[in-house]
Amino acid sequence: MFLTQTVPRQREIIEVLFRNGWDYMRRLITLGKADEPQLPPPAVLKNILVDLGPVYIKLGQLLSTRPDLLSASYIDELSSLQDDVPPVPWADVEILIRKQLKSPLEESFSTINPVPVAAGSIAQTHKAILVNGQEVAMKVQRPGIGLIVDQDIALIQGIAELVARTDFGQVNDIKAIADEFCTALKAELDFTREAGFTDQLRRNLSEGTWFDPKDIVVAKIYWELTSPKLMVMEWLDGAPILSATIPNETNKDTNQETERQRVTSLLFAVFCQQLYVDGFFHADPHPGNIFYLNDGRVALLDCGMVGRLDPRTQQILIEMLLAIVDLDAPRCAQLTLQLSGASKPVDMSRLEGDFDRMLRKYFNLSLAQLNFSEIVYEVFQVARNNNIRLPSNMGLYAKTIANLEGLARGFNPEINFIEEIKPFLTDLFRKQLVGDSPVRSLLRTALDLKSLSLQFPRQIEYLLEQVSTETFQWNITIKGLDGLRRTTDDAANRLSFSVLVGSLIMGAAIISTNAQTAQLSLISNILFAAASLLGLWLIFSILRSGRLR
Repeated sequence: MFLTQTVPRQREIIEVLFRNGWDYMRRLITLGKADEPQLPPPAVLKNILVDLGPVYIKLGQLLSTRPDLLSASYIDELSSLQDDVPPVPWADVEILIRKQLKSPLEESFSTINPVPVAAGSIAQTHKAILVNGQEVAMKVQRPGIGLIVDQDIALIQGIAELVARTDFGQVNDIKAIADEFCTALKAELDFTREAGFTDQLRRNLSEGTWFDPKDIVVAKIYWELTSPKLMVMEWLDGAPILSATIPNETNKDTNQETERQRVTSLLFAVFCQQLYVDGFFHADPHPGNIFYLNDGRVALLDCGMVGRLDPRTQQILIEMLLAIVDLDAPRCAQLTLQLSGASKPVDMSRLEGDFDRMLRKYFNLSLAQLNFSEIVYEVFQVARNNNIRLPSNMGLYAKTIANLEGLARGFNPEINFIEEIKPFLTDLFRKQLVGDSPVRSLLRTALDLKSLSLQFPRQIEYLLEQVSTETFQWNITIKGLDGLRRTTDDAANRLSFSVLVGSLIMGAAIISTNAQTAQLSLISNILFAAASLLGLWLIFSILRSGRLR
């Protein structure tokens, strides 16, 4: 059905694909016979997505968060996708704003700059001033973008259904991946969702585990002016962190270096808390979303893409960090399986060998020389090579680590990723061992030991009593044992029938050979008939069971 509903868009997509030298999708969309799909080179794929327009650029950005699906070369190329597009004329934007507000525009805003400060594929942002004099940022959805997204989503899902019929599509569960991407794209059209994420992040960071909450800023949301297509938030004066001017009052490089180190350590502390304590994290910390404010604070912008980690996953990831630092291949293999929750059998010797080969090239490097995000991506590559599917939130985790490390190295080239996060990991392990209150943990452990010491002798006495009085019974359940027993019984029954049939035939033959009277001949014939019937019944039962071979 999607072919008839989106024919113009389908034709445009085919032309773009053909123009970029990749005709697999052209043949697939037109229902022609297509070979097993092979992705175009990373640069070609990026060009295709750019030519296809805003929705596919957004799709590429989402793909860049999935190192569990794509190799590092694709992730790096797609991570550079920017959705800067020409802004929508102010007249069209104003109409949409007025429809979204509950009261007249003039009652809420004193002035609005018609020239946007930023324009993207989904929305554009204008600076405005409320009637009370407060400066705010207005994020306005592009008029008509909802219809475009719906059309492209229908096409993406239709293509996924076709690809799902191939072995490639079934192995990689293309249909589920497409549904996940389409759900994420639709969710970005609801700004109240992003506003809720922003509020949650601000609440979490208002209590700093390893940093002063006053040093980090997340914009305040004006909920009375926010709707699914309009989000109004606090205006923050500053610049993207890599292009910001760092204060240097005495014109000495040491002051700048100190400030850069402070900001870098602050960012690592903030994201370690999000990842390993809160379990709710900003999943797109690229340089454009991290601002250095004029007053020296650091701001996190654009909470449209967030990730979540449950406590079990957090603990596994912390242990994975240590296993990578220790270059412990067997432990990396075990933790990868724990992350995946794999139900299919995995060749552990092969998995450990792959991790050993991957980590071996880092044996002679110091911690300062390790590119940690590159290692994380290689972990995903090893998992893919062993047909291990990791949860999709692991892609967001890896992308966040990669963006954070890249941003930190760009802002402060002397940064050492491992040295920065080591204090936080040490503190996390201490809390796992003794909790927030060592005295309370010690008392709880003492009570558990006391309870165990009281119960242990009684349990040993009971066990010995059961063994000595011969009333001790084992209750063991072996999976599949009932089926094995039935099969054994069937085989024994058939063997018995076979022996019986053979005996009847032999008896009939002996009687027939020595038969001197009509009565003995009759008995011989009866025995032959009985043997024949039993033999035919045995053959029929074997054929019916399907176990002739």
